[in-house]
Amino acid sequence: MNPAAVAEPAALRALGHVTVRSADFDRTERFYCDLLGMRPGPRPAIPVPGRWFYVGEVAVLHVLPRIAGEPDAQRGVPNGAIDHFALEADGLPAFERRLQAAGQPYDLRRLADGETWRIFLTDPDGARVELVFTKRAPHAGPRAPAEETR
Repeated sequence: MNPAAVAEPAALRALGHVTVRSADFDRTERFYCDLLGMRPGPRPAIPVPGRWFYVGEVAVLHVLPRIAGEPDAQRGVPNGAIDHFALEADGLPAFERRLQAAGQPYDLRRLADGETWRIFLTDPDGARVELVFTKRAPHAGPRAPAEETR
């Protein structure tokens, strides 16, 4: 067994959040907060408008703008209501090695806090998946990570 694999296990911990697209932030807030009982809360300073809704202390729902009929430039497909889902994970270098070995394309990004790294990838059916790593760790790949844009 590879000792590095034991020292740096690649492991999923929990579902982190779901991101939905909305054409009307106020209507979305009324549904999730007034009807379902979530509450609006703080959101990092990122350049895309949006809102975060919380259950307890956890931001479980992220809302981004949706423009009807406008294709998603990154994926080249029409915008759906669900943008992506996120999984909290450990072992960033191990996950990068696993994805690289499998030939799986991915996008590594770092949030402005400098502590949070994110990998975005697409499943075989076109669903976007985000892996969120909150412990500082160097990335394993030869490329530099992108700064946060979403």
